Amino acid sequence: MNVALASLPAEPGQQNEDFAAAAPGAAVLLDGAGVARADTGCAHGIAWFSSTLGGLLLSTITAQPARPLTDCLADSIRLVRSLHEDTCDLTYRASPTSTVVAVRAGARALEYLVLGDSTLLLADQDEKTTAITDQRLDEVGKRLRGPVDELPTGSPEHAVALAQYRDALTGLRNRPGGFWIAGPDPQAAEHALTGAVPLESLASVTLLSDGATRLVDSFQLATWEETLAVLTASGPPALLRRVREVEAADPEGRHWPRGKVRDDATVLHWT
Repeated sequence: MNVALASLPAEPGQQNEDFAAAAPGAAVLLDGAGVARADTGCAHGIAWFSSTLGGLLLSTITAQPARPLTDCLADSIRLVRSLHEDTCDLTYRASPTSTVVAVRAGARALEYLVLGDSTLLLADQDEKTTAITDQRLDEVGKRLRGPVDELPTGSPEHAVALAQYRDALTGLRNRPGGFWIAGPDPQAAEHALTGAVPLESLASVTLLSDGATRLVDSFQLATWEETLAVLTASGPPALLRRVREVEAADPEGRHWPRGKVRDDATVLHWT
């Protein structure tokens, strides 16, 4: 097992709300989320939530190799809830949440779980790629974000529209017809995308937060195969540098409308 990991906060010196880690035969990546500039109702914050849930999930999936990944995620959510439900308002609508990508290698197959808009990129021995992403958040977002994309990123008007958009998204979180993400309710784990692929077919497994997939899904400047080629040749730091270069060339989001000029970006590449 050979793992390379790189992660950057959205802005230098800013807290990074992504979390990624690996153990022998397993890896997790989480992208914490809240409502822009809103109180979360949690004294610990979004970064604490994603890192605590991620650490517990990695521990659980390695300690209980026969337990389904969905059950491991539900158990971990319950445990995180127990750690702060006496001090924090977990009924608050802006309570911290997180995407989740988890993989675990068994004797013959790699099991995976994807919840939220982070991405799992599988590459076979012929370097053919398969990207697994939970599209439900994007599908909901496309119906709501028109006013946001019409305004320059970072402008006061954009900030107001973005806050309204994220508030509307929160109202559709973890409910039918909306999208599902890890938060206070362990039942969200039941709605994760799951599957398994033969280990012998795989050359690499890559976990990416949505800040790291922008070259493909937001900017449409690279394919997944080209992304894999960068990771194989130069590693995760090179991919993140390229993302930052493109973001810097469009600081107001006029060419590529987006909620944030830059986002936390994390890549875990396992060969």
